[in-house]
Amino acid sequence: MPLLQAFWVSPPGLALCAFVAQRLAAGAVIYPEQPLRALELTPLAGVRVVIVGQDPYHGPDQAQGLAFSVQAGQRLPPSLRNIFSEIERDLPPARVTSVQALAPRGGELGSWARQGVLLLNTCLTVESGAPGSHAKQGWEALTDSIIKAVADSDSPTVFMLWGAHAQAKQALVSSGRHLVLTANHPSPLSARRPPRPFVGCGHFSAANAWLERHGRGAVLW
Repeated sequence: MPLLQAFWVSPPGLALCAFVAQRLAAGAVIYPEQPLRALELTPLAGVRVVIVGQDPYHGPDQAQGLAFSVQAGQRLPPSLRNIFSEIERDLPPARVTSVQALAPRGGELGSWARQGVLLLNTCLTVESGAPGSHAKQGWEALTDSIIKAVADSDSPTVFMLWGAHAQAKQALVSSGRHLVLTANHPSPLSARRPPRPFVGCGHFSAANAWLERHGRGAVLW
């Protein structure tokens, strides 16, 4: 991918590689094993929805390179439970696959990614037990460029921006071709709070209706 190739030889990319190598040499445990899995499962040309997260889960056997997703067999994190609950509330049963198909074996969201839902954290690695430990080390330059590349494309796309961190990326989405949906973060700390509670936001039905109107087809959530 040209975008990735350009990043790895850029000053932020070189600095990031040096930082990660130094942390590994110091014995740090870094998650996930596949930081770029979101791009592997969801090529930019096929993106229909972008969901922006912050950084990967920092516990063992959790993060797997997709925002909000955890490896199969893991307990659902509280934010993901709220996401699934909102999907059940928001959509008719025919459009809901996540809770029935995914929850029994954990919150692995690969089925979303394969349908064109880019599950993009803004920072793509983290150290065990240390949330935010790889923030501002270079990943943001790459993920901002990914968001902008999708926004600059001709394909109508839905951007779901939950919480202040994700909503800070709205400035990268300048085109009127796209639908931008904002709400509080689905964390239990904010999911029900004003001004835009996540619970009851209706983003999943709104996204599907908009995608269908623009000839891109609904997502099976």
